[in-house]
Amino acid sequence: MSLVIGVPKETAVGEKRVATVPEVVEKLIKLGFSVAVQSGAGEAANCGDDAYRAAGAEVVNDAAALWSKADIVFKVRAPSAEEVGLLREGGTLISFIWPAQNPELMQQLAARKATVLAIDSLPRTLSRAQKMDALTSQAGVAGYRAVIEAANAFGRFFNGQITAAGKVPPAKVFIAGAGVAGLAAIGTAAGLGAIVRANDTRAEVADQVVSLGGEFVKVDYEEEGSGGGGYAKVMSEGFQAAQRAMYAQQAKEVDIIITTALIPGKPAPRLITAEMVQSMRPGSVIVDMAAEQGGNCELTVPGEAVVRHGVTIIGYTDLVGRLSKQSSTLYATNLFRLTEELCKTKDGNIDVNMEDEAIRGLTVIKDGAITWPPPAPKQAAAAPAAAKPVAAAPAAKGHGHGASEPMAGSTLAIISVVAAGLFWLIGAYAPASFLGHFTVFVLACFVGYMVIWNVTPSLHTPLMSVTNAISSIIAIGALVQIAPPIEAGAAGRPDELIRWMAVVGIGLTCINMFGGFAVTRRMLAMFRK
Repeated sequence: MSLVIGVPKETAVGEKRVATVPEVVEKLIKLGFSVAVQSGAGEAANCGDDAYRAAGAEVVNDAAALWSKADIVFKVRAPSAEEVGLLREGGTLISFIWPAQNPELMQQLAARKATVLAIDSLPRTLSRAQKMDALTSQAGVAGYRAVIEAANAFGRFFNGQITAAGKVPPAKVFIAGAGVAGLAAIGTAAGLGAIVRANDTRAEVADQVVSLGGEFVKVDYEEEGSGGGGYAKVMSEGFQAAQRAMYAQQAKEVDIIITTALIPGKPAPRLITAEMVQSMRPGSVIVDMAAEQGGNCELTVPGEAVVRHGVTIIGYTDLVGRLSKQSSTLYATNLFRLTEELCKTKDGNIDVNMEDEAIRGLTVIKDGAITWPPPAPKQAAAAPAAAKPVAAAPAAKGHGHGASEPMAGSTLAIISVVAAGLFWLIGAYAPASFLGHFTVFVLACFVGYMVIWNVTPSLHTPLMSVTNAISSIIAIGALVQIAPPIEAGAAGRPDELIRWMAVVGIGLTCINMFGGFAVTRRMLAMFRK
């Protein structure tokens, strides 16, 4: 018998997202599940009840009826105490839980003998887990929306313009934190034409910042900032002092600051002080994306946009919900990919496999037993050092055949004498014209080899560099055949067959070379998007 997936309406104030959308409902049904959705659950995300019915879901009017019907509950926000009471005993809940911040909720869910998969606890370092990474998908939406909110509150264009009324300089944007949300903000702000600067404690993200059109601002203090799992760590006091000095300088120069710094399980670090806000130009904007965890700015008011010292400080905690349709679709896709991992048999039943590292990391409660925090991730076994080849014992004298020994000096001398004799015979008895052509042929082989294999790949792959070098030599040879030296006269003109073969050769060479450049250009364009 297939299980029922229930999608209740979110009860958190201001939450507009829904845990699944009609397009994903169809895919869940193909996995063998039945889907029930509470009436009105998707209205704020532009997903009406009729759309869910058309996708094959059952629409249930009452929340209690939905919770009692569902074997598996999909949610966005962590459930309230009232919703925990509605959860079926022994049921399964998949949602954001934040177990480190919600110990009481964990105890309440364990008392219901539930199995709880916290989507925020996914081990993000696993490459196969990326398709289930809701933190990343939602952070990308939040970063984009933060720039839109900043543009709305800012009093000028983002891009520089020259108009009949005068010149408008481009906006300067500083982004503190270059994680997923920060990178999304960098790309969006750069796309709008702003001058973008960014900083992060993890030095390895500098190339990503530059690739998106930003400038990486380095703190004048050497310390590694990666905390593992894709997150930053708490830095030393010396680093923080140098970082504050850099932020103070940026605050005086830029028009917009967007802060994204969060450390799991800890309050948001304070990066922007009241003095920094006061030093900013009137009309500037700060978007504090960490407002829900206390804020990166000292003057942030969570959930509100306030004006302090002429600076608008936006502390909205629902940035993702302000693009509810997009964020709901992405989140629903993440949950569907997780369901695929739980239901590999496609029979409408799930298997919470605690041997699977990704599933184990997600599972914070299993059948009422709290399993969070998960064990440390398994370290990949170090590859055994390659055994040094044992030197072969020298072969006995007279039994050297089959052994890989250097060529004996006497053998090399014999080969050289034979080769010299062959060249002398060719020079003594071959026609003079043959000797000239043969000499050119040998030199051409040597020069061609040295030219082709010494081409340095730059924007091309090594293979394309070699083929372009070969094509160039072919083109030169063909041109010589088509247009012989003028002083050669009529006797030096090539036959018509040779002439047309040279023309065809040039045509094919051009196709190869220009086609190679076109392919390279398209490949590079893919990485610029």
